[in-house]
Amino acid sequence: MFEARMQILRERLETQGMDAAVITNEDNVYYLTGYYDYLHMEFGRPTILVVPRQGESLLITPTIDLNTALASARVDRIAAWNDGMGEEWRAELPSALKTVSNLGLEPDHMPPLVRFYIDRLMSREHQMSVTPILSDMRMIKSTEEQQLARHAGQVANAMMSAGRAAIADGVPEYEVALAASQAGTRKAAELLAAHYDDADMSPNTHFLQIMASGEEITKTHHRASTRIMRQGEPVFLCFCGMTNFHRFKLGFDRTFWIGEPADPSQIAVYEVAVASQAAALKALRPGVTAESVHAEYAEVIQGAGFEYPFRCGRATGFSFLEDPQLVTGDKTILQPGMVLAVDGSVSVDRFRAQVGDSFIVTEDGYETLTDHPKTLDEIFL
Repeated sequence: MFEARMQILRERLETQGMDAAVITNEDNVYYLTGYYDYLHMEFGRPTILVVPRQGESLLITPTIDLNTALASARVDRIAAWNDGMGEEWRAELPSALKTVSNLGLEPDHMPPLVRFYIDRLMSREHQMSVTPILSDMRMIKSTEEQQLARHAGQVANAMMSAGRAAIADGVPEYEVALAASQAGTRKAAELLAAHYDDADMSPNTHFLQIMASGEEITKTHHRASTRIMRQGEPVFLCFCGMTNFHRFKLGFDRTFWIGEPADPSQIAVYEVAVASQAAALKALRPGVTAESVHAEYAEVIQGAGFEYPFRCGRATGFSFLEDPQLVTGDKTILQPGMVLAVDGSVSVDRFRAQVGDSFIVTEDGYETLTDHPKTLDEIFL
């Protein structure tokens, strides 16, 4: 799988007139090589993949992660560098790029420190963006990736069910996060044991739980806190960061209430949010543009008298945000094999409602990956 992707990239480089590509985005490095580490530039340690149009691929990675790279990276050569020794990660780049006339790189994803050094080796007039090539390669998910997406959906469903069950009057928000994390980890471990032989892939969910309750409900990306949830309050759960099974990401959101809403006006807002997602899903199929799905969603929201909304959704995969996006201006034609998170959402001054799920675009519509009730009788807990 990884070798085939690397070969496709080499062919695309030749077509676009690039002699080599320097890749630093961690998700793209994984997509092409199967290698990932957890330190990256946050610890001052870049990992760099050099893919020539012809010749050996080269992975430059910290010595501290060398054993992991040797075990998992599908590359021709690995060069390890150590902190404070010689030129560190810079040492291999001059020779690797000395015969390169036109270089592909990721302008929006490359750490400034690495970009600055590349600029010393080659003028910007000979630098090109390889991002469109990689984005296009990653749009249509392979059979293996679609299976990962289905399993990620099972992990997400387990987290949502456990989080929902933990919501109650008098319970702090962090208890919901703990319950969801445990359920997701156990489901991921079950799936890894049954379907995969990658013993190094961790089942543990990570990323701080996105949720909000009561008066904090309008904070879209609020993290679970010590706040005590109370009867009649709305509660928002989001697993768009925590759904990350075998490095495959999905989007998934729901809004609940603890008992009957203390403010009945919130129900009408919620129903518009649900209707906006339903309108988007009615339009979701191959052959339509990404922006047309957003337009159907936005029409429902604005038609109900609410403000123009944020994007309806986005593609996901080995990154949280991929192409295309379901938003005005994205004219990408949807195709079978794309994985998309599709939301419905409405915000007012003191309340916001959001529901979101993930789907695989199929030949005649879509396949649902995440599933949890949205009807009023099911979300009053």
